[in-house]
Amino acid sequence: MSRSENSIFSNFSLKENSPTPLYRQLQQLIKDAMEIGTIQVDDAIPAERDIAADLGISRVTVRKAVRELVDEGLLIQRQGAGTFVKGRMEQPISTLTGFTEEMAKRGMTPGVKWLDRSVGVASPEEAMALNISPNTEVSRLARIRFGADIPVAIEYTTVPRIFLPSPELVSLSLYDVLTTTNYRPHRALQRLRAELFSAEMAGLLGIEKNSVALYMERRSYLKDGRAVEFTRSYYRGDSYDFVTELQLDLHPNRFSNKSKQ
Repeated sequence: MSRSENSIFSNFSLKENSPTPLYRQLQQLIKDAMEIGTIQVDDAIPAERDIAADLGISRVTVRKAVRELVDEGLLIQRQGAGTFVKGRMEQPISTLTGFTEEMAKRGMTPGVKWLDRSVGVASPEEAMALNISPNTEVSRLARIRFGADIPVAIEYTTVPRIFLPSPELVSLSLYDVLTTTNYRPHRALQRLRAELFSAEMAGLLGIEKNSVALYMERRSYLKDGRAVEFTRSYYRGDSYDFVTELQLDLHPNRFSNKSKQ
């Protein structure tokens, strides 16, 4: 196959003898190009035939790599126009996962910058959210969450000390720690709304004051019903989407009173 001119992949090659499949290697090339700015938000990536020619691989391999990146929310395909960098991360809200797990699913390196890790007495708001008495000791975590070195959220988490004796136990993932101690949440209630970042929070994320934030409040519970986590997260509205799947209600009248008295 002849190589196309002026393609971002013209000077690269994939390793056929690598244990990493070719389509995975191509996905990493595309992600690397996005991270260093070679291709940016709303830029089109080369056509499948050009990528295949540049890298000496089949179009089937290219198609598989691109399709999975579309499914992850990193790319978007527009009918008759091509495939473009979406530039926004999507997180499903129908499954109970942590930030670190979501980044790993996308092949992105999760990161954290700690703002606070401390122990204290539950505030009235925390006590109400966790259904504990106001004098109960809690561990608090405040951090900036990163995906591929990009700051995407500020997160404040409170956990009763009976479940997390020391906040220093958490280096990256709270859920990893709670899993090892058998206190992994079994279910959660989430509330989302739009807010504006304060000047202080915007400065931490490197964005403009009063930028739109997606505020998410999560209260997580163990199988026995005890509240284990109260988290308030502020996600960048310019880089994060929350998605959920809706299904037709096949029994729309199941709550109506069918009998007339």
